[in-house]
Amino acid sequence: MKNPIIVTTLCYLEKNGSYLMLHRTKKEHDLNEGKWIGVGGHFEDGESPEECIHREVLEETGYTMHTVKLRGIITFCSPRAPEEIMFLFTSDDFSGTEKICDEGELCWIPKDQIMDLPLWEGDRVFLPMLDTRAEVFSLKLIYDAEDHLIEIK
Repeated sequence: MKNPIIVTTLCYLEKNGSYLMLHRTKKEHDLNEGKWIGVGGHFEDGESPEECIHREVLEETGYTMHTVKLRGIITFCSPRAPEEIMFLFTSDDFSGTEKICDEGELCWIPKDQIMDLPLWEGDRVFLPMLDTRAEVFSLKLIYDAEDHLIEIK
């Protein structure tokens, strides 16, 4: 029987030319261990993508987003994990006090330094699109069993 599709959200909060990045270092058995990613997570029952990302950002960062922009829909395929569909958002309109995240370290990273971090290969494909494409984009990223990006559709 085929594994169910996982549906998630991811957001890059933007301030002063930097994105808030999460260095995944604290969760056990974390597929993202050691990687730098945005913040987000899995849907809870009955949530829309916007409800999910608002909840996840608040839980992981302490920030309340006032506006959020859907930027992309990304499908991930890998033999190591169930297929995943991710709704990608950005926001530069938020308030609150940053808190300690139980999944890793939060850090504001200048956008021109992000590609120097340990990222997923697919993130290196879609992160530049956040600055170069105004419209919502869709990508399919296919990985092999060693987590190498082998195809982009």
